[in-house]
Amino acid sequence: MEDSLLTSRLPIAAAPMAGGPTTTALALAVAEAGGFPFLAGGYKTPEALAGEINQLRASGHSFGVNLFVPGSNATAAVDEAVFRAYAHELQADADRYGLTLEPVPVADDDFWAQKLALLLRDPVPVVSLTFALPDPEVIAALQQAGSRVLASVTTVAEALQAEETGVDGLVVQGPEAGGHSATFDPGRRIEPTSTRDLVGAVRAETSLPIIAAGGIDGPDAVRGLLAAGAVAAAVGTLLLRTDEAGTSPTHRTALADSAFTETTLTRAFTGRPARALRNGFIDRHEAHAPDAYPAVHHLTRALRQAAGKAGDSGTLHLWAGTGWRSAPDGPVADVVRWLAGEAERTDGTE
Repeated sequence: MEDSLLTSRLPIAAAPMAGGPTTTALALAVAEAGGFPFLAGGYKTPEALAGEINQLRASGHSFGVNLFVPGSNATAAVDEAVFRAYAHELQADADRYGLTLEPVPVADDDFWAQKLALLLRDPVPVVSLTFALPDPEVIAALQQAGSRVLASVTTVAEALQAEETGVDGLVVQGPEAGGHSATFDPGRRIEPTSTRDLVGAVRAETSLPIIAAGGIDGPDAVRGLLAAGAVAAAVGTLLLRTDEAGTSPTHRTALADSAFTETTLTRAFTGRPARALRNGFIDRHEAHAPDAYPAVHHLTRALRQAAGKAGDSGTLHLWAGTGWRSAPDGPVADVVRWLAGEAERTDGTE
């Protein structure tokens, strides 16, 4: 493995988007365009993830895999009375699809141990970790297996905690990012700040290489993040409408629909803060959504799936960052090259 954090020609990484948008076709196209792709390990079985790894490895391109790390509340007891009340509140939405919501909270760790074992047995060039930090021994084991290890962080304090565990680099995610926040504390109030400012603040406290994510709406944003000290920019929302993305038709349509006018952070869909296009579901339920991930994710999953199939953008989780208006359709390679401009990497890779 080369000395640089990522081994792509261009300073653009494809952020891992769990739940369908990140496909092996998208990852391969990003790599062929000169960017660095991440596969999304979240919500997949170990067997499915292994299949995607094998497909991408066969291409000969370097890539990364992202895993959800069980946080402090991933398997913790949920306030069952609060959870039942929320399930009861959502039942009116579920009734429209003939669904009965299960009021008993479900906890899981997203096959953490099995996926970790897979990556130790069959290592990939880069592993990124989201939602929490594992024990330093886990990070050391991944490194000994041959992987560079990155931690997703959302504050300076989290960055310093990650540095203490021995990671090779940081994915600094600003609150403008679409989808789930990587915050270690999903119950905290996430204050608004620009990703560029957050990168600068983290850069002032650590020498670890930084990949910046959140709020990217074009090449100027990428240049600004590199100027602030990042070695690369990770994009997600701007890839959602590309040909190779596995984004659902309902989600794709909503991203181009002028009826949606803003994004907002919400716990209504999964019990963990995530940025989405503001819709009726958020307006109806955000005020009562408990901090209970992944229990709320399991509670609403069938409802969200039904809404997606029905074209119901008022009920579906429409993950989107603040740069969503700039998300183009067409080949993902065009987006990667547009974002990179003529800039080459800043960490020594040519």
